[in-house]
Amino acid sequence: MAAQIFTHRKTALTNPSNYALTSHRLRRTLHTSTKKPIVLVACGSFNPITYHHLRMFEIAKDFIRQNTNFEIVGGYLSPVSDEYKKVGLVSAYHRVKMCMLAAEQESSWLMVDSWEALQNYQRTAVVLDHFDYEINTVLSGVSTRDGERRDVQIMLLAGSDLISTMSEPGVWSHDDLDDILGRHGTFVIERTGAALDQAIGNLARWRNNIYPIAQLVQNDVSSTKVRLFFRRGLSVQYLLPAAVIDYIEQNNLYADDGSCTEKDKDKGRESGGVDATSSDSGNLHATQSTLGTETIRLSTN
Repeated sequence: MAAQIFTHRKTALTNPSNYALTSHRLRRTLHTSTKKPIVLVACGSFNPITYHHLRMFEIAKDFIRQNTNFEIVGGYLSPVSDEYKKVGLVSAYHRVKMCMLAAEQESSWLMVDSWEALQNYQRTAVVLDHFDYEINTVLSGVSTRDGERRDVQIMLLAGSDLISTMSEPGVWSHDDLDDILGRHGTFVIERTGAALDQAIGNLARWRNNIYPIAQLVQNDVSSTKVRLFFRRGLSVQYLLPAAVIDYIEQNNLYADDGSCTEKDKDKGRESGGVDATSSDSGNLHATQSTLGTETIRLSTN
């Protein structure tokens, strides 16, 4: 299959060969025709994915059902590219595989999209526009029970630590903030130690499209802490899915990943980097080619 090209503002982006958006759990028909269909997208390192990442989707789902006129038709994890060049970041191949294991075995509605992982470094705004193109142009959106076609609103799901960086001068471009918060919108899950009210106050221009969500049960589990536990030989049972733990141990990941921080503070900036190794790149393309199938067979061997 030839590579597909679509346009983000003035930039033409090319889909990897044989790429297809994973859509086996994307609900194509609205339950309630008066509601606005949305897809939640969480971008991040997922290094590794934890139960907290999965809980964010469930917290948002409860909030959306009880407090908004939105209807969720899908949810996606979008692991960042290797060219993010973060210290301690394991290869995109492993991170995509771990996300797939978690989504398929722990959730009935979440999916993994490898497009961002297969690319050079891409800004969050571009990633959200990619989902908009794939779902509303390639797949033609969703329909009501009466057959009326509807576009799906793509919305970012993020923690308040990431949103806090959006109010910091020079970290995110104004155009990207306008695209993310103005065009798409975001649900923000509070995280321990992040000043959510202050961050949103500094983004007042887009306040009506930012939905803060309080955690009723505080959870400060982070990938950084999980990696530290692995390095120290401590148990990580019940902090992340058992299948992910098995995968990490079988592939000897995080035994010594160096000193690093989990916060993705520079997602609004352009970033350069070197190509991923050819072996990991090839493996990731092979993994991606299975994502669009109706049934996914995952092995932890």
